[in-house]
Amino acid sequence: MKLRFTNQEITSILEQAIIYTCACPAQVCKAINEQRALYKYQENCLNLTDTDKAVHQLISDTVASTHAQLEQCLEQILLLEGWDMKTYQMPKAMQKKLLAEIENTLDSSTLK
Repeated sequence: MKLRFTNQEITSILEQAIIYTCACPAQVCKAINEQRALYKYQENCLNLTDTDKAVHQLISDTVASTHAQLEQCLEQILLLEGWDMKTYQMPKAMQKKLLAEIENTLDSSTLK
């Protein structure tokens, strides 16, 4: 399966998205990680002699296809949000905006 993003890049994007409560990139990263695990599992099953190889090959091929689509989706999300596409760092303005929204939420809840 061809990877557009390394596991380290996915982890970095996921961590930043979680820290700044930016759920959309985080959800896509989680789905990519789950697909990678499923693909690896299917590839391991294909190496066994007593399994239905057609079933595992179908799953593996399907995951490879949908994985590519999810990675393309993640790339488009990062471009739309203005992430640095060399370092995969969230833009500072977005970090500040998200932190301000969190602070406003906290301020509103403490006033009640």
